[in-house]
Amino acid sequence: MKIAGFTIVRNAVLNDYPVVEAIQSILPVVDEMVVSIGDGDDGTEELIRSINSPKLRIVHSVWDPTLRQGGVVLAVETDKAFRQISPDADWAFYIQADEVVPEQYHAAIRAAAERHLADKRVEGLLFKYLHFYGTFDYVGDSRRWYGHEVRIIRNDPTITSYKDAQGFRRNGEKLRVKPANGFVYHYGWVKNPQQMLQKMKHINQFWHGDKPADEQPLATAEVFNFDDFDSLERFPGPHPGVMAARIARLNWQVDIDVTQKRFSFKNKLLYWVEKATGKRLFEFKNYKLL
Repeated sequence: MKIAGFTIVRNAVLNDYPVVEAIQSILPVVDEMVVSIGDGDDGTEELIRSINSPKLRIVHSVWDPTLRQGGVVLAVETDKAFRQISPDADWAFYIQADEVVPEQYHAAIRAAAERHLADKRVEGLLFKYLHFYGTFDYVGDSRRWYGHEVRIIRNDPTITSYKDAQGFRRNGEKLRVKPANGFVYHYGWVKNPQQMLQKMKHINQFWHGDKPADEQPLATAEVFNFDDFDSLERFPGPHPGVMAARIARLNWQVDIDVTQKRFSFKNKLLYWVEKATGKRLFEFKNYKLL
């Protein structure tokens, strides 16, 4: 069995993406790692090369600025990277530049891929998610944060990235999946307030690129406000080992009162049901669980 990892990244230094940690977090699981680097001059390629792994293979891409609306360019670039993996790979492990897989799940993930290798009904493997917010101490615990997503897919050219590269579809249909028995930790909302604002302004261009600069979201903001949440809880730890150095460099403080809940009546009721039963009712699922 061969698993190929792949990811896309652009302006990683400018936006302080934990892409090195993301790549390092799946290197023990994959047999090769394709990194598609978008056009830019902020030192992203040098950053990626610092990983210094024989599994690493860098390719280059020019992002189409006309595909910014709705985040379409992210899906296009993901598909381009997917097509760069070795043709003899059985599975493709996609990791985004702000996602990290904890090391304690490596063996289980590899075992799940092996277990379902011969069953062609299984088109992908499904991961559980934790979304960190503000600092490394808080995670979202409401339905606002998606709880699962597909990150390992068959090496099948009929599978393509969906919408803004959140998940995948095969010939436009949801993938049939089995659990990967692992977690992905999403750190995209953990930055100092100034850096977070800069990142959001940059990212918003991929969704609102047709609007004038003064009409873009956060155009007049001077700092990112981390009060925009409905429900958070404290994370008891531990974090993945590859994140240790980054966490040690934390140089800001965001104090969040996790007792604050900002729900409509409907969402408050659904939140209570989920906490009581462990089931998230009426959740959109970008997959079909076998």
